[in-house]
Amino acid sequence: MKWTSIIAIWALFWVLSAFLVMPFGVRTSDELGIAKVPGQAPSAPGNFNPRRILFRATVLSTVLFWLYYANYVNRWITIQDLDIAPLLGI
Repeated sequence: MKWTSIIAIWALFWVLSAFLVMPFGVRTSDELGIAKVPGQAPSAPGNFNPRRILFRATVLSTVLFWLYYANYVNRWITIQDLDIAPLLGI
């Protein structure tokens, strides 16, 4: 696998991971007991920490990528394993 492919696939995993980890650990101002800024939506996070999200997304995407790469090298699951046409009688 080319290094450019590795970077592109890891980046795709990173974006997916960022959206997956974003809602975890976030609390609203009401839950934290802090005052809201005038005009703030009631559902807005009161403890948003982008560094934590970046770190969690990086760790998760790296683990997911290495699982993907191990499958790519060892051929545990191939495209033939995912072919459901024979099961459907097509």
